[in-house]
Amino acid sequence: MPLSTRTGRIVLQQSGAEGYAAFIPAPLPPHPPIEYTPELQRLLVAAGHALGRLDGISATIQPDRLLYMYIRKEAVLSSQIEGTQSTLSDLLRYESAEAPGTSLDDVREVSSYVAALRYGVDEIRSGKLPLSLRLIREMHRTLMQEGRGAQNDPGEFRRTQNWIGGTRPGNARYVPPPPHEMLAALDNLEKFLHDQYGATPPIVKAGLAHAQFETIHPFLDGNGRIGRLLISLLLVVDGVLTQPFLYLSLYFREHRAEYYDALQRVRTHGDWEGWLHFYVTGVEAVARQAGQATLDLLALFDEDRKRVQSLGRVAGTTLLMYDLLRERVIISIPYAARELDITWPTAKSALQRLETLGIAKEISGRRRDRVYAYAKQLEILDRGTDDHSRRRGQAPEVEGS
Repeated sequence: MPLSTRTGRIVLQQSGAEGYAAFIPAPLPPHPPIEYTPELQRLLVAAGHALGRLDGISATIQPDRLLYMYIRKEAVLSSQIEGTQSTLSDLLRYESAEAPGTSLDDVREVSSYVAALRYGVDEIRSGKLPLSLRLIREMHRTLMQEGRGAQNDPGEFRRTQNWIGGTRPGNARYVPPPPHEMLAALDNLEKFLHDQYGATPPIVKAGLAHAQFETIHPFLDGNGRIGRLLISLLLVVDGVLTQPFLYLSLYFREHRAEYYDALQRVRTHGDWEGWLHFYVTGVEAVARQAGQATLDLLALFDEDRKRVQSLGRVAGTTLLMYDLLRERVIISIPYAARELDITWPTAKSALQRLETLGIAKEISGRRRDRVYAYAKQLEILDRGTDDHSRRRGQAPEVEGS
């Protein structure tokens, strides 16, 4: 049952006594080709400038430290879309072996997202694996190794039908390709990623690949998170960004209904231009916000470091403590003493000096083994991940098995 050369086709399937309609997307690149209207071209130019500015600003700060935080922010936002309640503060406390203030399963899922993105970047950087179906499977294995999706075949493409919305394929809002049709769609996607059908502008390429991956939905669980990872990885692979500093999950979460509608219109109307308009608008907005956050962090670090240096003879140990707090954001006295190879009383005194300066904030309420946060840095990083913005969101789509 053909729809159009731009959308795909419907195939009728049978599940017991009930039939249902599964969707097989048309191959990439779209045909007829993308129409680069003046408005879409303007958006692409603006997005390119914002990404270039972000990359340039990010080069002025220690990239490993910035990447450490940005990956974690993206992990929190992406996992919130899937329904977890974990915050950036929860994740950092978990990683510092401090008791998180939320479900341990939630924090483990976010931590696994961090590991999956880090794994993908490292494999590509080292030349061990290109961005490929194999790498996607390995990232999925890392993502799903712990938490509530661990039983859903981590690292394996599905061998059964899944669906989105509803309780079964027969009443689902969307049914992806059946397994025997899925592999051909994935093969086309991989060839598209490798430019075997001709070069596609990198920002556009990442947007098309994300939408196609979500339409194929090749895993039993974790498709949304892997699909969002693909955007950052493609921008790195194609040289747009030197590090995956772009966290589009913030934009997708804040515009969730529009996001799902834009994806669905690709399937029903072949409206790739509408999807790209939505997606590129998000790229420009998030890159601009990330660039401003980086500038705010640089200004904060410069100001606070000068304040620590003004302490005089006790500045040396306090500066070491400040650098550790800046790197980890949340630390305990025992952890700081171990990391800096200093005594517990010395670590306590240094953190108390930072607290007096208004840099560190005690967050545990304990009398011993207190936990301190770099509150102003956390505030900058946590923009968009707080409870207020999460409450504005809608319930996540549910994937069936």
